[in-house]
Amino acid sequence: MDLRLDGRTILVVGGHGLIGSAVVARLRAEGARAIPASRHAPDGIVLDAASDESVAAGLARVRDEHGRLDGLVVTAAPSARTLDPARNSDPAQVLEAFEAKALTFLRLANAALPEMVDAGYGRVVGISGQNAFLTGNITGSVRNAAVVIAAKNLADSVAGSGVTVNAVSPGIVVEAPSADVERGRSGQCTPQDVADLVALLVSPLGGAISGESIAVGHRLRGATGL
Repeated sequence: MDLRLDGRTILVVGGHGLIGSAVVARLRAEGARAIPASRHAPDGIVLDAASDESVAAGLARVRDEHGRLDGLVVTAAPSARTLDPARNSDPAQVLEAFEAKALTFLRLANAALPEMVDAGYGRVVGISGQNAFLTGNITGSVRNAAVVIAAKNLADSVAGSGVTVNAVSPGIVVEAPSADVERGRSGQCTPQDVADLVALLVSPLGGAISGESIAVGHRLRGATGL
């Protein structure tokens, strides 16, 4: 399927990580101009998503060099494996994780959306996670649920403008996912699985989808959400 991404300019913040690098590769395979960005970028753009000034400078560089910004994908966040399980309910860890993931997404989206609305076209996708819908890890739940809630609010704020905002919620992301899905758990997926969904959402074909949180990997076995 041709996703009609040829010539589109898409900034992938966190584009050198496990998921981000897969997203960049997938978008480039579709003909998009995918620009990876991170604090220590070996290529692409050096951008510190915790800094308003760095975000503004990064977006300005994209505009100056490419004349447009058609999409923003935010994968930048410390891996869940870096969180201390013994501190899952520790307010200090919860706050740090919230700032590193949810506020990063919100800061970047806020900076990109006005230009997209003016252009009448744009796609914003944030990577959340399925533990937004599970108990047992307050840190993981809060930081991911906040991305989902922020994406829905932002989507509603630009409804009808030609701009969409969505969240993608993977289960555990590994190169060789298990086929087993335990009851009360989500299924595993590969970085490429996530990238495939992101590519659709940032494409013109994804224009009818906005304000959604879409799971990658089997969505929580044994429960429904209406």
